[in-house]
Amino acid sequence: MYLSKLFLPIIREEPKDAETISHKLMIKAGLIRQISSGIYTFLPLGYRILKKVENIIREEMNNIGAQELLMPALLPREPWDETGRWDLYGDELFKLKDRRERDFCLGPTHEEIIAMIVKNTIKSYKNLPLLLYQIQTKYRDEIRPRFGIIRSREFLMKDLYSFDESWESLDETYKKIFNAYKKIFNRFDLKYYIVEADSGAIGGKISHEFVAESEIGECEFVICPNCGYAANIEAAKSKEIEENILDDGELTLIHTPDMKKVEEVKNFLNVSEDRLLKSILYIADNEPVLVLVRGNDEVNEIKLKNYLKAKNLRLADENEIEKYTEAPLGFAGPIGFKEKIIGDLRIKYLKNGVCGANKKDFHYKGVSFERDLKVDEITDLRKVKDKDLCPKCGEKMDMKIGIELGHTFQLGTRYSESMNAFFQDSNGELKPFIMGCYGIGLGRIIAATIEQNNDTKGIVWTKSLRPYDVIIIPVSIDDEIYKKGEELYDKIKSFGYDVVFEDRDISPGEKFKDADLIGIPYKLILGKTFINEDLIEVKRRRDDKVFKMREEEIINFLKGELNES
Repeated sequence: MYLSKLFLPIIREEPKDAETISHKLMIKAGLIRQISSGIYTFLPLGYRILKKVENIIREEMNNIGAQELLMPALLPREPWDETGRWDLYGDELFKLKDRRERDFCLGPTHEEIIAMIVKNTIKSYKNLPLLLYQIQTKYRDEIRPRFGIIRSREFLMKDLYSFDESWESLDETYKKIFNAYKKIFNRFDLKYYIVEADSGAIGGKISHEFVAESEIGECEFVICPNCGYAANIEAAKSKEIEENILDDGELTLIHTPDMKKVEEVKNFLNVSEDRLLKSILYIADNEPVLVLVRGNDEVNEIKLKNYLKAKNLRLADENEIEKYTEAPLGFAGPIGFKEKIIGDLRIKYLKNGVCGANKKDFHYKGVSFERDLKVDEITDLRKVKDKDLCPKCGEKMDMKIGIELGHTFQLGTRYSESMNAFFQDSNGELKPFIMGCYGIGLGRIIAATIEQNNDTKGIVWTKSLRPYDVIIIPVSIDDEIYKKGEELYDKIKSFGYDVVFEDRDISPGEKFKDADLIGIPYKLILGKTFINEDLIEVKRRRDDKVFKMREEEIINFLKGELNES
């Protein structure tokens, strides 16, 4: 490819709205362009890299016997009604009507559709296990698209769906796909973690996320450096610690004028945050529930929703708070509350604490869990924090942030039962398919690779994603150097390498900067050294090391470098 012919709109100024390194560099290097909020075009160089991602994923999926198909992006409402997800999925579901006023959505995921296809096709256990996957455009109406292609409204995803006859068989299938995922992310040379996860709107039993180490992203997770326990913030647990270090105090009503926040009450009463009891009113499927956590903890709403088995969960508004607590926002408490109360495990050890009194401008102090509180249920409801103790080994855990690359789920019969997807087992009985689903975000792999591999000059591609192997740069376009560059271009290309020839009439400095920006691993420079000594300068992108060699040495050098780099 001659660079003058490549549609590569490089820009040298910093993009205004780009938040992250990967977003900035993908725009500057001419890989993508934004069309609308959260919607991007992959330009030729970016699409070339995207296809490399796609091909690696496809190879590993085919290696485990998965079969590729392509399902529609435009999905009818009816299968989603069967599983209840038309309403459950939430506002991220793109909904639309056709000219006959029939409801459709743009598919964010395809569990319903694949279950519908398989139930009408597979009738016997003899055809199981079955692994079907697609690489398809997905849609989610993100409230706030962020980080370029990391959190967008339209994106390319590989989603695989498995069908087994038993849970034991699903365990084997899950393990096979799980290992294939590790091979995929290892081939991309990414630093990543595998963390326990919540199944969310997908549903199911066991779930794991594959998370790229990064300072950006929206996947918070904890990891234990001692035993390796890892879980995202939605599913993470910590070791329960008994905290009976205080004596009971006398339960006393205290005037706390206009003090609605933990910080205000803490300072006024001169107590530590963990002695305060936060009472937070939620509405779960139209029913009120008061949730209790320590003052220095936060409610994990995913845990709460799962525990309650609620389809819908939200914070109560101010009118609902006054209706159920008979007090304004900021003064709710468990003493005298007449509806359901659920507490986090840590409140069991509360003594001589403080809580709202369900009365404007008043709190109770001297609160004891055992003596004063009537809590209906106790369970793990808090968000795990940095340096909490590992639930497995008791060592301190580290909180990290990363980019979610892939997600695996053991769905079980969540979809097959609701959609009447059954097969005949070896005894002739009808059984629901035991399902699993497994996704990978292709664009996220590119962004995560750039986040982990860049410098002040631009992108430093890993072996699997380099768009080209070599760029040949004649420092001038006079006849001798230019002609020799073309001959070298043809020669290297004949050995099967992806080569770019820098034929633009711009300064050598601009040529070098652009090559570094787009991250081509090796620059072959024909300049003064070539004219004076008949030596070609070969500059390696990842460490700027320069090698000088004769033309006949180039091919052997590239064989050694590109097969190992």
